[in-house]
Amino acid sequence: MKIFLSVPQIIVPKQVAIAMDLCTLAKFSASGPVKKDLMKTAGSDIVLVCLDDGQEIPPHPEPYAVVFVVLQGKGVITAGSVEHPVGPHHLVSVKKDKNRGIRCDQKMVILGIREDV
Repeated sequence: MKIFLSVPQIIVPKQVAIAMDLCTLAKFSASGPVKKDLMKTAGSDIVLVCLDDGQEIPPHPEPYAVVFVVLQGKGVITAGSVEHPVGPHHLVSVKKDKNRGIRCDQKMVILGIREDV
């Protein structure tokens, strides 16, 4: 089951530090949630997840742990069997093999940091 529309990974030249305004990278689609791969580091993948009003990623298990940080918008993030109402600056951590899902009430931009698998 395809959950996201995927956009190309941002290619970052090798340098000592990287700075980016994450909300300016946000892309939305009427077709469904959009996931943008930002970068891979040793042990983790960092992605930007964008959902428009009313869009949802149904709860589903994944073989990796993930931390979601809400940058803008409002909605509900499911972690395991618990639904967490979230808004800007909220963080939700989900353990490996546990259900995770997102329901968007107001256009959301979320940073996802997951274990590299």
